[in-house]
Amino acid sequence: MNLVITMSRRFGTGASMIAEELSKKLKIPVYDKAYIEHELEGNNYHDEAEVIKELASQSCIILGRCASEILKDQPNVFNVYVCADKEDRINRIMKKESLSYEKAKEMLDLNDRERADYYYEHTGKVWGDVNNYHMILDTSRLGVENCAEILMKYFERIDVI
Repeated sequence: MNLVITMSRRFGTGASMIAEELSKKLKIPVYDKAYIEHELEGNNYHDEAEVIKELASQSCIILGRCASEILKDQPNVFNVYVCADKEDRINRIMKKESLSYEKAKEMLDLNDRERADYYYEHTGKVWGDVNNYHMILDTSRLGVENCAEILMKYFERIDVI
């Protein structure tokens, strides 16, 4: 079965690590903002939605870019939202980017605002609304290292892999 996983996330949750782990386990590619923008610039696509729909013709993981909304009518799409406590996110950003607490918090707040605005601008919906996703993973409670395995067990249980 062609499985497309969309992964929306708060900044600093570790969602990229979850996507990479899933990619290895499922042997499918991960596409992010940089890849989608590169495809948009280098090919004859009209907009990001067109790129995302083309990528979703094969099994893949798509990070962000309103993919959950763009692909909402496709039965093979599974929408995940990754969140975490703000303090955990700040600490993860501090470590990853070698920033002070204040700089990491500032970066997080700005990034969250930009993502929420982008999502609303392109969908008219509230970013992070539980009604827009099939599963929500809280990396503060579940641990980043466990989330890919949780998803794998679910996919095995419903016989999609």
